[in-house]
Amino acid sequence: MHGEALRDGSTLGRFPSITLGVVDGAEVEATEPEESEESESACRQWLRKICPCCHPKPDDDSKDALVTAIDDDDDEGEPTPEKPEKPEKPETGGSELEDLLLRVRSVDLMKSAQGVNRTKHHTDLYHTDAFIIRRGQNFQMGISLSRPFDPKNDKLHLILKTGPLPTVAKGTQVDVPLVESLVGGRWEAAAVKQEGNRIQLSVNSPATTAIGRYQLTVETTCVGGHAVSTHDPANDVYILFNPWCEEDTVFMDSEEERWEYVLNDVGRIYYGTQDQIGQRTWNYGQFDDGILAICLFILEKSGTPPSGWGDPVNVVRVISAMINAVDDNGVLVGNWSGNYSAGTSPTVWSGSIEILREYHKNNAAPVKYGQCWAFAGVFTTVLRCLGIPARTVTNYSSAHDTDVSLTTDVYLDENLDPINHLNTDSVWNFHVWNDCWMARPDLPLGNGGWQAVDATPQETSQGTFRCGPTALTAVRNGYVYLKHDTPFVFAEVNSDKIYWQKNADGTFNQIYSEKKTVGHSISTKAVGSDERSDITHLYKHAEGTEQERIAVETACRYGSKAAAYSSSAAEDVSLKVSMDGKGPKMGQDADLSITMVNSSAEHRTIVLHSQVSVVYYTGVHKAIIGQDRTDVNIQPN
Repeated sequence: MHGEALRDGSTLGRFPSITLGVVDGAEVEATEPEESEESESACRQWLRKICPCCHPKPDDDSKDALVTAIDDDDDEGEPTPEKPEKPEKPETGGSELEDLLLRVRSVDLMKSAQGVNRTKHHTDLYHTDAFIIRRGQNFQMGISLSRPFDPKNDKLHLILKTGPLPTVAKGTQVDVPLVESLVGGRWEAAAVKQEGNRIQLSVNSPATTAIGRYQLTVETTCVGGHAVSTHDPANDVYILFNPWCEEDTVFMDSEEERWEYVLNDVGRIYYGTQDQIGQRTWNYGQFDDGILAICLFILEKSGTPPSGWGDPVNVVRVISAMINAVDDNGVLVGNWSGNYSAGTSPTVWSGSIEILREYHKNNAAPVKYGQCWAFAGVFTTVLRCLGIPARTVTNYSSAHDTDVSLTTDVYLDENLDPINHLNTDSVWNFHVWNDCWMARPDLPLGNGGWQAVDATPQETSQGTFRCGPTALTAVRNGYVYLKHDTPFVFAEVNSDKIYWQKNADGTFNQIYSEKKTVGHSISTKAVGSDERSDITHLYKHAEGTEQERIAVETACRYGSKAAAYSSSAAEDVSLKVSMDGKGPKMGQDADLSITMVNSSAEHRTIVLHSQVSVVYYTGVHKAIIGQDRTDVNIQPN
């Protein structure tokens, strides 16, 4: 509209207060035609809508005063109407508000590998500039603000988010409040130093925090309003399990063992037979550049919710499934055929780094090929990288029980020839799996400590190819009713090999059993040296001992062929252990009462085995400090 007015003199006067310039050599002044009482110009309506304070609506009884750019010497001799004064607009005080508003200028996570955070959190070995900390432990950070922080009028809190749909209820979004003093065992932050616009915080996290990569932002609130800092990926926080924290379920109290099972990035894997034990060096490389990100990438590819990544039992089950590629596009494809032309022979690998990087580079396409030692080597890398103490373990004469009988069964026909389609159980020269260390609050007291886990796809567990974590204490004592996958691990190390012969009527009779053929020289690298450490005693009592036989009989009662292990001993004596008072006190003797009742009408001779052990409050078994064997005669009834 304005452009048209400038070009065409016929439209003059439609725009009050506008001098249009020179037309045909003369200055033209804008004049407005008279308006009727019933209407006003569309232009004035538009101006009033845009700026009602300058152009008020006309009264009903009068017309708007015509405001034009005219000289005082009007032809009509009429005085020029005064232009209505603009009401003073309120001052916005933009600069004042800006000064009042508390904004975050920068965040300093003090993430240098040699800095206080990463050295105290034992993450200084990771070859990355990322900020890596362990849960349940204090860390320091600095925040530069737009002005000095005023504790009386200003509020500040940290926001940490992980996973695709962070929520406070599930622990995947954490709001960390600023408190006066740290209490511990919770998310909290306290100001420990303030210099000008910079404030230094000390931050705590609980020992149950879900591990993973968290996005960090800072929210401030003050009189001038609130502001949230922009997310910077360089300030993402990587949170790991913490074997140095007593409240963490993966806590390990020996510094020497922590060095071996968490921080050592090179190890030994054993193979061969129990008579000819071979070894190979394996580069775990858990601290190499990019490996931590790949380990978290594997967890993400599992599709499991990050809210469950605070429980090491759940995490190792997820990883156990993801290391093999059978049902979830995991890391490694197993191949025992001898034909490896479509990939890499399992014997070529000497470490985990190449395998993990290839998996990540190809966007989770499984790597070809692996066998048990490769699965176990990669599993060790991922567990140590995430902060779970782990070791690679080799079992010689390792059984594979396929029918949950807890025995290794060989079926023969009437002529003692093998019945091949029934002989699905097998005994491998050696098999490699893993042990990982954690408390087991989900199991009865005393089952914490070393747990067997296996990533080689052999049998499914709850519908997925994975195995464990299985408490070694449960395996040793035959408590196969405890989770997870205890029957399978028990059979690997301590099943009897039973020969069955087919009868004319189609039934089978047990004709022979071998009690010492399975589970020998269970080996792992020794702590602090390259020597082999035999840990068979952690998995089973000495072969042929009464405790070992009791463990086998106990286990087989829960197997699919329980009748094969009907006990020859009477089971009519009950036992109860009790203690007077509130229990033992430091520095005093503990008196226990063991009460046995013979409910039968016959005399019974009992062999009573007693054992006293040290157990941490987390349920982790530490050591046996006393054992006893007593023969007891009990009269009828």
